[in-house]
Amino acid sequence: MDPALGVGLLALLFVGTHVGLATTAIRGRLAGALGEGGFFALYTLVASLTLAAVLSYYAGHRFEGVAGLAAGAVPIVHALLLTVIAGGIALMVAGLAAYPRMPMALFGQPIREPYGIERITRHPFFAGVAILGLAHVLLAPRLAGAVLMGSLALLAIAGARHQDAKHLRRRGQPYADYLAITSTIPFAAILAGRQRLVWRELPLATLAAGVAMAALLRMVHDGIFADGGRWVVVATVAGGGVASLQSWLRARRLQARGSLPPRAQERARTGVRG
Repeated sequence: MDPALGVGLLALLFVGTHVGLATTAIRGRLAGALGEGGFFALYTLVASLTLAAVLSYYAGHRFEGVAGLAAGAVPIVHALLLTVIAGGIALMVAGLAAYPRMPMALFGQPIREPYGIERITRHPFFAGVAILGLAHVLLAPRLAGAVLMGSLALLAIAGARHQDAKHLRRRGQPYADYLAITSTIPFAAILAGRQRLVWRELPLATLAAGVAMAALLRMVHDGIFADGGRWVVVATVAGGGVASLQSWLRARRLQARGSLPPRAQERARTGVRG
């Protein structure tokens, strides 16, 4: 099998199950049968296994198959795309740090005025993944790499849209008002005049840490997919787990202060996602 096709099929399985299991109809049936805790465990297991499958396959075939665009062969384009990737990773790090306080975070976080990185994009992690993925599509020396990174970009874009649709349906006008003054595309709301940039709110230290992480990843780039890509899987799953735990802990603190609405208080008490 051509490596690009193999990566594409496994990536389709990962993206399809990741988004499909979270749709209202499927999630409702599974949560009804397994309970919310059981659904969360199943969802995490399926996501971890399908991600491991696509990354492991890619790790074993990343030097094979049809050539990619390899835009990095042009020095100025290479430098520009590396800069874009560093910006994407900085957004991802800032997004993970800010996630527990954001309205779309797990366990019914309250809707409030956009703050800090949310003024740039309401989905900083997803936006960062999309930027990272699309830049790598252009850089990839093999088509298999372009397919993998393009799939991650697609998942990020679809994930942001799915989250917004879910919260708009569940939370109504307050979330619609939040959508109206923010944007998924970085700086789009600011350029449109719906939002403003407040420098004192920006997590400059976190963004700097993201740039430093990008530099470190560049230094070890050739070994990122060593050992079958297991370290990429571990880092991704662990990062999601830490963000979820932080969201739950914050929800419990807000619950103790009576700052959560009744349904969100119940989700925080029982550990139910949503």
